[in-house]
Amino acid sequence: MTSSTGWVEEALGGVYRVVLEDGRRVEASVRGRLKQSGGGTERIVVGDVVRVTAEGDTWAIAERGARRSELVRAGFRARAGKVIAANLDHIAVMVAAADPAAREEWIDRMLVIGEHAGLTPLLLINKLDLPGAPERVAALTHLYAAVGYPVHAVSVVSGTGLEALREALTGHESALVGPSGVGKSSVLNALVPDLAARTGTVSGDGRGRHTTVSSRAVPLAGGGHVVDTPGFADAEPWDVPPEDLDLCFPELRVLRAQCRFRACTHMHEPGCAVRDALGVQVPESRYRSYRKLRDSLEERARRDW
Repeated sequence: MTSSTGWVEEALGGVYRVVLEDGRRVEASVRGRLKQSGGGTERIVVGDVVRVTAEGDTWAIAERGARRSELVRAGFRARAGKVIAANLDHIAVMVAAADPAAREEWIDRMLVIGEHAGLTPLLLINKLDLPGAPERVAALTHLYAAVGYPVHAVSVVSGTGLEALREALTGHESALVGPSGVGKSSVLNALVPDLAARTGTVSGDGRGRHTTVSSRAVPLAGGGHVVDTPGFADAEPWDVPPEDLDLCFPELRVLRAQCRFRACTHMHEPGCAVRDALGVQVPESRYRSYRKLRDSLEERARRDW
């Protein structure tokens, strides 16, 4: 039996493509005790460093290394956390300017997931070439750049913005997350021209059809990887304490110390610096997202108590 250290490049529904130390790629399954504990946050995901063993041509993942970061969202019916990828440092939250239209509440929730994971977020807006897109891009850029997030608007059709996006991602381990239909595979094909990726169409309800069915890490020519993930129809944060939610909103984070009460929820207390800054330092749409998400997190906490 031989043993080697590797890095999980792709998850294929119980089988994992692992890049070994010598550069070889092998397909391995999970066995033994690791398989028995492989649900929720314990399962093997793209980005994991693993120890693999081989008997003949059959490879198995025997051990998983410690993770420096985890991208986690709520799992089935929000009853458990589900790790999407590991050992990342950036997250690119991707939406479309149109077809399907970007939802600010979804963006805000994905940014919270990234912030809570300790990742550096950026907002990526695709389909800049569609009718009405420039106006929508301008509005989203104004909203999110004002609170400190880098915004990249791109068009796969014209090539606009792709080089700047490539530079922003190069050298980092980044997750690319977005609802289906926004063009993740098309953008990856444009960033990595020799990449073979399936693309799909948007369904009649405008919500998109899932095209990426497994997570995989795509290497960039200048270094780093982009982890392509299956479409996020919903963005439900996991394991975010309600009292820490404001730490995941940069514009609230800088104001929380100015509130009269240390445990201010920013919902109703007098002397709240966050509510005093509404419409100025704190965008009203972002505050609505905060309130709605806080209510959701508190309800989950009561249910789990």
